[in-house]
Amino acid sequence: MYTLKRIEVKPILKWAGGKSQLLHELLPRIPDSYDRYVEPFVGGAALFFAVQPEHAIISDSNPELINLYQCVADNVEGVIAHLKHYVNTEEAFYRIRSQDWRDLPATEAAARMIYLNRTCFNGLYRVNRKGEFNVPYGRYKNPRICDEDNLRNASVVLKRAEILCKDYVDVLDNRTGSGDFVFLDPPYLPVGEWGDFKRYTKEQFYEEDHRRLAESIKRLHAHNVWTVLTNSNHPLVHELYADFPMVIVPTKRNISCRGNGRTGEDVIVECKPFSKSKCEQYLTIKLPSQMSHFPATRFMGSKRKLLAEIWKVASRFEFETVLDLFSGSGVVGYMFKTFGKRVFCNDYMALSATYAKAMIENNDVVLSDKEANELLEPKCDVDDFVSRTFRGLYFSDEDNAVIDILRSNIARIRDRYKKAIAMTALIRACTKKRPRGLFTYIGLRYDDGRKDLKMSMREQFLAGVKAVNAAVFSNHKENLSRHGDAMKVSADGVDVVYIDPPYFTPQSDNEYVRRYHFIEGLARDWNGVEIQENTLTKKFKSYPTPFSTLPGAVDAFDRLFSRFRDSVLIVSYSSNSLPAKDEMVALMSKYKTHVEVVPIDYRYNFGNRSDGKVKRDVVKEYIFLGY
Repeated sequence: MYTLKRIEVKPILKWAGGKSQLLHELLPRIPDSYDRYVEPFVGGAALFFAVQPEHAIISDSNPELINLYQCVADNVEGVIAHLKHYVNTEEAFYRIRSQDWRDLPATEAAARMIYLNRTCFNGLYRVNRKGEFNVPYGRYKNPRICDEDNLRNASVVLKRAEILCKDYVDVLDNRTGSGDFVFLDPPYLPVGEWGDFKRYTKEQFYEEDHRRLAESIKRLHAHNVWTVLTNSNHPLVHELYADFPMVIVPTKRNISCRGNGRTGEDVIVECKPFSKSKCEQYLTIKLPSQMSHFPATRFMGSKRKLLAEIWKVASRFEFETVLDLFSGSGVVGYMFKTFGKRVFCNDYMALSATYAKAMIENNDVVLSDKEANELLEPKCDVDDFVSRTFRGLYFSDEDNAVIDILRSNIARIRDRYKKAIAMTALIRACTKKRPRGLFTYIGLRYDDGRKDLKMSMREQFLAGVKAVNAAVFSNHKENLSRHGDAMKVSADGVDVVYIDPPYFTPQSDNEYVRRYHFIEGLARDWNGVEIQENTLTKKFKSYPTPFSTLPGAVDAFDRLFSRFRDSVLIVSYSSNSLPAKDEMVALMSKYKTHVEVVPIDYRYNFGNRSDGKVKRDVVKEYIFLGY
């Protein structure tokens, strides 16, 4: 077994859109091993020369460019000999530019292309409709026309490659197979002023071409071909490659002569194979065994099924502290705790803060069986608030009486963690005793015969205490649960911020309070809320949240991304939510150099249909990563 010796090689040409400045982003995305390197839009070949693959196919539809690479590979000394005769004057430039490369010997045509590239304006390659090179003279004082050492080194690397003048479709469909690595750098979709320049060749690359390319990539993906693609940060790119992870990176544009036209954003799309093979990225993520002790919840939007994907993203970074800004069921914060991180949880819902206090902030306190049973015995005056206010709505009179006893006794517990455990167990008991776990309707019309519905409130509470006790463990860190506004949480000293906000959609509301007002009332003992007596469900007015409108959500994300600009940002989001993916990327890109989008197939339950069956919808769950 041997490997070829690496040599120092730079691209032969200056190339508009060349990838030299993106090599630090592209090289880590190449698999450790593959059969062949394939690049059908080779252009300036920056990545090819950086990788120096042992087996490669490089191709382009530009015949003049391919002639250059073939001549450097086969007769580099002939190319060098011609280059030595060229001089950098405006008169010589326009005389040589007027030649038709097709009428010249191959090595002279190759030398002519290098000369014009090195002395024309900005190294552009542009031709008119007749195929004639028409870029003006660049007026550089001392351009390096003939870099002999680099040309000879480039020749060594090019000799290893099969160099083709073909359309990319031919290369991808007929010359690429399972186990290959493909890098695609097509003509970019135009974005702003920098995208309005003419194409590198006289052929155009229209929207339908980009769609056709995307279909080819998806076919390759299905056949175990690892593909990386670059393009502009254009909405069509996000539409075409929504199934694949992508990263948005800032780049410089050297096309425009105006300074304000020299910045932009590139998208790098990673289309990795499905199969578990040579790539460590496809090894199954195993969560710590402690995760199995986290009590199951029926909390809307819980990320329990996505924990492995969230950890896969987070584990790329070395970090000690994490803020779960909208903790919800607490399952994500709990996962970070099992991995030994110091966890700060926040939620505007008191019930969520209670979950987090019982199982994340709490490291070692449990509620004994004796203490749990004693809480079920009336030891003081019971105000019968639930029995009076919610009679006949959600639970039987007997269950309501148990709830009132537990409320009264829990309020008298002095230990904050035992109090949180008991309240969490009561909240869980009430949720499990409700069909669908919701309080948006009254009665039991959605009774599906589950065992939970047949258990008494007393039995459910005791089972809840056992479940929460089992979840208590110490990760030897000082974790914290906070009940408050996410927009006011301090950004000091947090390495990673995980954001799973209420999802705004025009079709449905994201009011957690409306769904869970009863158990939220339990957590607060209805302090500070006003029950709307005119409503059938006796709900109270929802908390104000900026995520209830599109303008509010946009502003809230912008403020959060700005506040936590010094932390790694991980955002869970849904493809059917607003702001849309492109706008989310743009918002995060204002504060982060790198923005990646990781799509995950996911199935949501949206409640019951009129026929009694649960309505489900398959959407994309996105993880936005900013760093």
